[in-house]
Amino acid sequence: MATNNAALDEAKLPFWKRSHYLDRMNLRDLVFAYFQHYTIIAYMALAVAGFAVFAWNPTGLWRALAIVAAAAAVYPLVWHLLHQYILHGQWPYKFKWLAGTWKRIHYDHHQDPNHLEVLFGALHTTVPTIFIATAPVGALIAPEGARIGGAALAFSIGILTTCYYEFMHCIQHLAFKPKWKWVQHMKQRHNEHHYVDEDGNFGITNYFWDHVLGTYYEKKDRPGRSPTVFNLGYTEEVAKKYPWVKDLSGGIASDHPRRRAIANAKKLAAEAQAPTEEQILAHAAEAVGMDTEA
Repeated sequence: MATNNAALDEAKLPFWKRSHYLDRMNLRDLVFAYFQHYTIIAYMALAVAGFAVFAWNPTGLWRALAIVAAAAAVYPLVWHLLHQYILHGQWPYKFKWLAGTWKRIHYDHHQDPNHLEVLFGALHTTVPTIFIATAPVGALIAPEGARIGGAALAFSIGILTTCYYEFMHCIQHLAFKPKWKWVQHMKQRHNEHHYVDEDGNFGITNYFWDHVLGTYYEKKDRPGRSPTVFNLGYTEEVAKKYPWVKDLSGGIASDHPRRRAIANAKKLAAEAQAPTEEQILAHAAEAVGMDTEA
């Protein structure tokens, strides 16, 4: 009953005050949610602003095309390196001032990969990173006198590429099999990253750099699940020395989120059905044939 009441109460909340889980959504639900999320709305606004700056300070056609191509090409490498060495790095949680950010931008996602609210990156980390990765490329390619416009164009392409990455990332967590082989391939590799071994397949939508850097794998290559696939190596032993992520999370989980959800539901049901002390005493008294008031 308590669980049902909680679900009813949540249904009354505004759309983004509720919890959303991708494995309970279809593609239509995702599209509806995706374009309502404040992160995507902010990205779209920034992309439009970048294009407006480029229109104010434009380059020639060929330079513009070169900027678009370069910004789109540099993004997969930058994302791979960030994903492998920062998001999966064994150092951010060792600093109290970084622990909360690391928890928010990736640890929470691996704790429950289908939780939509923590799948999108935090704007205060993603926007500066996209700018640093792309704007200098645009400024270098643009001719003198149009460097601001070139930087803005590259930044906008980086933002739109991020939107594509985020949408495809969401699709990979939906409970359906895509029709297209190339999407099936992406989904399989990404699910292996989340449920088999977190130390590999960092590309999400582009695994070129995984092949180049030796981090590409298929499930058959790594039999047996990594014991840290859900906590990224932040174990109970590690938390004794670096407790900040555990304190913020209310504990450390190392099992599949669906199994944890089932266990929590069973626990709530057991607590709801647990007899009161009066019921226990009444039952005991009845068993020995005596009055409970005696």
